[in-house]
Amino acid sequence: MPGDLSAALAIALMIAVTFGSRLAGPLIMSRVGLSPRIERFLDGLSVSVIAALVASIVAQGGLREAAAVAVAAIVMLGARSAIWAMLAGVACAAAWSAVTGGPADA
Repeated sequence: MPGDLSAALAIALMIAVTFGSRLAGPLIMSRVGLSPRIERFLDGLSVSVIAALVASIVAQGGLREAAAVAVAAIVMLGARSAIWAMLAGVACAAAWSAVTGGPADA
């Protein structure tokens, strides 16, 4: 029971922090002018979040995920299209699963 209570408190705390940041973000940005430096920071932040998500998936996954990310990166560099890169990555992962019979490394 003590573990359940501490888990519930941790979840409630994260809900409060998330909700507070969602409310504070627009309030702060309405008071702060968007300088070129802040715009660069916000643009870079979105890219870094995507990179962290992809790195986490590759680290937890196996060869299939690494191959799909590599194919998507190559297509992105060549075609300069995020849509084609995503489609190529998904197609690579699907083909890997079809050939090996599943997502596990074979």
